Amino acid sequence: MEIICTRPGCPKPRNFFGDLDDEAKIRTVRQKFCVSCGMPLLLADRYIPSKLLGQGGFGAAFLACDRYKPKMPLCVVKQFQPSGDLDDRELAVAQNLFQREAVVLEELGHKHPQIPDLYAFFTPIVRNAKDTEDEQYFYLAQEFIDGEDLEEELAAKGKFSEAEVVEILKEILKVLQFVHDNNTIHRDIKPSNIMRDKRGILYLLDFGAVKQVAIGGGNNKKSTGVYSMGFAPPEQMSGSQVYPSTDIYALAVTCITLLTGKPAEELYDSFNHNWQWRGFAPQTSDRLMDILDRMLLSAPAQRFQSATDALAALTPPPPAKPAQVVPQKPSPPATLIKLPKNPFSLIEAISGAAFTGFEGALLYIGLTNLLSVSGISLGILGMVMGGIVFALYRRAIEKVDLIIFGGITAGIVAFIPALHGALVIKFVLMIAAISAAGAIAITAFFRLVYQLLSRFL
Repeated sequence: MEIICTRPGCPKPRNFFGDLDDEAKIRTVRQKFCVSCGMPLLLADRYIPSKLLGQGGFGAAFLACDRYKPKMPLCVVKQFQPSGDLDDRELAVAQNLFQREAVVLEELGHKHPQIPDLYAFFTPIVRNAKDTEDEQYFYLAQEFIDGEDLEEELAAKGKFSEAEVVEILKEILKVLQFVHDNNTIHRDIKPSNIMRDKRGILYLLDFGAVKQVAIGGGNNKKSTGVYSMGFAPPEQMSGSQVYPSTDIYALAVTCITLLTGKPAEELYDSFNHNWQWRGFAPQTSDRLMDILDRMLLSAPAQRFQSATDALAALTPPPPAKPAQVVPQKPSPPATLIKLPKNPFSLIEAISGAAFTGFEGALLYIGLTNLLSVSGISLGILGMVMGGIVFALYRRAIEKVDLIIFGGITAGIVAFIPALHGALVIKFVLMIAAISAAGAIAITAFFRLVYQLLSRFL
C-alpha cells in the first residue's frame, strides 16, 4: 500500500508498505512513519493519505481513506501549508482562515447537499525532520466529491454553451443564497472551486477564504486580502468591506470565462476599468449578457444585492395564462314579445264609439236643460259617461243592447218639457248623431295610430 507523507518539503513523500495490502491489517496497524523524514503518516491515527490532489498558497489537499469506517470510504484531508515567509500576524490570519473553513463546513455542510460535510479537524504536534523541535500542523477531513471542477472541464471541452452556464448560475446562486442567509460570504468563487460530481451535481468548495459577518452589518467587516486575482471585485482587492454582491461578482467572472473560454485577465479592460467580453461570446443572448454585466459592475451597490435577486432576474416570468373561458349556460331561446291584440273587433270599436258619442250628447242636453250648465250637471255627466265606457270595456252592454239603451235614453230625453215639439226632438237627435259620428272618427284615428306604432315597435 502507498501512503503519501504530508510534511511540506519532504524529499521522498511516497512510502510503500507491503504489509498494508491486507485490509484487516490496515484496520489494526499502529502508526506508520515516513521512511524519509519520520513524519507520522496515519493522520489522527485514522486517515491514510494516498494521493496529492492539489496544492495552493495556503495548503494542500490529499485523497485519503477512513480506516475506522466499515467500507473505508474516501475523503479529502486538507493541510494548512502557508507558502512564503509570513510574519507572525500574517501567519495568525492564515491559520484563522483555515480554522474558519472547518467551522463553516461544520455549520453548513450537513445542512446543504451541495456543500461538503466536515468529518474532523485536528492539530497534531510532531517533531521536525531534524528531530530538534516540535511543529504544529493543522488538518481538516471533509467529504470527497468524485468528479471534475469547472476549470478542468473547461480545459477538456472548451467553452461552455449558454444553457450550460445558465444551469451553473442557477445552481451556484442557490448555494450562495443559503450561504449568505447564514451570514457567511465565500469570497473565493472561481471555476476551480466549483466541482461537478459523476452524477452531474454541482458543489461549492474551498471555504478557506470565508468571511463571517454579523447580522445587521457594519463598517468593520474588512477583507483580509485573500482572493483570487481576476475574480475578486474592487472592494475585495482594496481590502475594504465585502458583501454578498462580492460573491455575485466573482460568480459572473466565472461564467464569462466559461462562455468565452478565455482567462479573466484577457477579458478585463484595465484602461477603461470594465469588462469587454461580449465579442467573445457571440451566441449568448442579450438577456443573459445584461444579467452578467450587472453582476460585473464595479460598485457593489449597483450589482444584484443578493443571490435571490439574481435568481429572480435569471428566471423568466411564467407565460401569462390565457383567460379562462367560463362556459355559459345556453340562454333560453328568445321569446318574441307580441303586443297584445285589441280585444275588440273593428265593428265593436265603431259601434261602441257611436253609442258613447250618441249617449254623451243626449245626456249633456238632458242634464243641462234640467240642471243648467253647472258643476253638478257636468259631474253627473262625467260619472255616467265613465260608467258607460267601463260597461262597454267589460262587455256588460253590447250589440243589440246598444240600440236598446240608445232608444231608452232618447225616449227619456224626449220627455223633458223644454224639448217638447217634433222640431226640437229632431234637432236633439241630429246633434246626438253628429256626436256619434265624431266619436267614430276619433276612434278610427287613434286605432290607425295604434296599428302604425305596433308595426314599428
